[in-house]
Amino acid sequence: MSLLELEIARDAHPVDVIEQVAYSNDWSFERTGDDEIAMSVAGSWTDYHVSFSWMEDCEALHLACAFDIKAGETRITEMMRLLSLINEQLLMGHFDYWQQEGAIMFRQSLLLAGGAEPTNRQVEVLLSCALDACETYFQAFQFVVWSGITAREALDSVLFETVGHA
Repeated sequence: MSLLELEIARDAHPVDVIEQVAYSNDWSFERTGDDEIAMSVAGSWTDYHVSFSWMEDCEALHLACAFDIKAGETRITEMMRLLSLINEQLLMGHFDYWQQEGAIMFRQSLLLAGGAEPTNRQVEVLLSCALDACETYFQAFQFVVWSGITAREALDSVLFETVGHA
């Protein structure tokens, strides 16, 4: 018997914990199944479609935060370059492009191996980090798709820091 085949008893289903956090923070959500919950979060630039999924086989809570962006065929390659440049900047999580849906998606997982339970704070930080990453880089994706600039130019335009006061 492999160690991965051991059954772990949990006090609560990890998605139940997310539902409790969403309820206590007055977030609108929809429980789409036993192992998934979805919500929509308004950002500064767009609305983000967030889903948490429990992946029993690897004991991970997966977060996907997507936003719609339609890139023409001529801009897909440059958008992929941008994804690569952005992912080099990230300590945790990563961006993907789902071509069928035309969506950029930030993905990250919280490993809960051995029966670990997610805390309210972990769920809040997981969501906060995803939204911060999406908010930080959303305009770079827009610049590549709509302005026709290079991935490097788009990334540089969103990562500059202002100094002083106006």
